[in-house]
Amino acid sequence: MTTDNTNAKASTSDAYSDFHLQYIAGEWQSGKDDSINTNTNPYNGDPIVEIKQATKDQLDEAYKAAVTAQAEWAQKTPAERAGLMYKMVEVLDQRQDEIIDWLVKESGSTRIKAMVEFSSARAITLESAGFPNRVHGEIRSSKIPGKENFVYREPIGVIAVISPWNFPFHLTQRSIAPALALGNAVVLKPASDTPITGGLLLAKIFEEAGLPKGLLNVVVGAGSEIGDAMVTHDAPRLVSFTGSTAVGKHIGELANSSDYIKKLALELGGNNPFVVLKDANIENAVKAAAFGKFLHQGQICIAINRIIVEDEIYDDFVEGFLAHVKTLKVGDPNHQDTAIGPIINDKQLKSLKDKIAKAEDEGAKMILSGEIKGQMVPPHIFIDVTSDMDLARNEVFGPLVGIIRAKDEDEALTIANDTMYGLSSSVFTTDMAKGLRFARGIKAGMTHINDITVNDESNAPFGGEKNSGIGRFNGEWVLEEFTTLHWVSVQHTPRDYPF
Repeated sequence: MTTDNTNAKASTSDAYSDFHLQYIAGEWQSGKDDSINTNTNPYNGDPIVEIKQATKDQLDEAYKAAVTAQAEWAQKTPAERAGLMYKMVEVLDQRQDEIIDWLVKESGSTRIKAMVEFSSARAITLESAGFPNRVHGEIRSSKIPGKENFVYREPIGVIAVISPWNFPFHLTQRSIAPALALGNAVVLKPASDTPITGGLLLAKIFEEAGLPKGLLNVVVGAGSEIGDAMVTHDAPRLVSFTGSTAVGKHIGELANSSDYIKKLALELGGNNPFVVLKDANIENAVKAAAFGKFLHQGQICIAINRIIVEDEIYDDFVEGFLAHVKTLKVGDPNHQDTAIGPIINDKQLKSLKDKIAKAEDEGAKMILSGEIKGQMVPPHIFIDVTSDMDLARNEVFGPLVGIIRAKDEDEALTIANDTMYGLSSSVFTTDMAKGLRFARGIKAGMTHINDITVNDESNAPFGGEKNSGIGRFNGEWVLEEFTTLHWVSVQHTPRDYPF
């Protein structure tokens, strides 16, 4: 197996190019809008590519192509659609180094994070290869004599995917691969900060794998030009969005106000608690907290947002956490030993600076900081944080963290649930019965005992409660999201009607 993979990499064709073009209706074409997307490296500001952006007419062209291609694609056998996914995995393996380089260069991923992201994208692609053969219908009895009820599970049709910049390759593929495997077509709008790793790179890979033209369209455009139209266009029956709660609410409003009401699959913001109970292994909790908070500079929807520690071990945890975080290397994400790289853009940078100032104004005590240089923000740790402070109430999305003291287990649970969000969470304890009881008490879509909040497995349900989203991704759960049911009844014998 290793030998085959090595040979495959050795025979890989030249690296992909022409990322100034868009993939619409099976053709690489230039955008026709007057505006330009200038894509730069967030670490050093070097230009990567300039992309002339798409117009509404090009978006319409993409949707029309998707509608046409989907009708034929849905008639393909499960084996044919599964085969495409297996071929996609093969291309991913051949181009692994190239993909990781793009993630480092465009999204500011450290090499550690880029490897995690590549592995996640590969896993969901491989999982999706099984979906065509896992779709099944049912035969149900009827209360009416001589009748049979058939329930068919069918593709939805066209799916609109709007993907984020933080894990662009994986979080885009998490929707695209299942959608295509299940017989749908996709029109994708990647985030403006990551149009390559969030869309155009995947289009190149699917094209190389042999995906028929028109099934995947990648439209890079300004939100002001095509953002709302992505949702309100008549073609998509479902909108899959990963991003902020504010934008998710707007998409929900648009989906319910358009001519055709859309289904929604939304993975939104998080305010994820990391709870350390008094019987926890502090050393393990410290290491987990550092990785779960600072992976990708904390720019992850499921990153640790609040650390909640029982009073009895609070000081010991803070001491250990501070010492460990001081060892983390901040710098060039291309270096293998770098733990913390750049913030994605100036807007996010300003937001973090404002949060630092507000935390101090509200009385939090900063015990670790550092000079902010360009888009490089070193870890900032605050103690004496309370639940009413901005640092505890809102998603941070950066290398800042507040540590909250809880007097006991009950108060820790109350604090953990004191949020409008409910995405991921975790609890550290050496008592598994206590851990399970505590985990079941957290109002979130996901809770991990003795592990970090950052977990995403292709065969486990991923999604949130409250303002953290609607629906679930991965495994059988995304199969439910990306298909629809069709009830067909057959009256085998004549039926007696009242009149």
